[in-house]
Amino acid sequence: MIVDTYPLFTVARLADSRAFFVEQFDMQVVFEASWIVMLAPAGKDGIALGLMSSDHPSSPPGPEVFGGVGMIVTVQVDDAARWHARLRERGVAIAYPLHEAAWGQRRFMVRDPSGIAVDVVEQIEPQPGFWEPYMR
Repeated sequence: MIVDTYPLFTVARLADSRAFFVEQFDMQVVFEASWIVMLAPAGKDGIALGLMSSDHPSSPPGPEVFGGVGMIVTVQVDDAARWHARLRERGVAIAYPLHEAAWGQRRFMVRDPSGIAVDVVEQIEPQPGFWEPYMR
């Protein structure tokens, strides 16, 4: 039986990445040690995201620092426009502008201090017929 799954990023700037997700996305620290932080959305049980320093003592295979390519963390919100305004007001650089995607998302993207792409999405109605050619 699988109990849970979550991404774990080995990051160069653990403290900065921790602060980014706690301060900008209201995430709560579920567990923390000198080399690892586990985060969850405020008021939620379980782990949503793990951050680990590259000099951690567990030494698993592949302890390379995340290079910022090919991985996206999605944060689903109730109002993407409000989150966009909030992050801009706080000086967070917007990496991909707020827009409505035909497949049914209002979204924008930012990057955390370690380069993690954070896709902030709100589910909306897709354009009529958008999904029809893609369904199997």
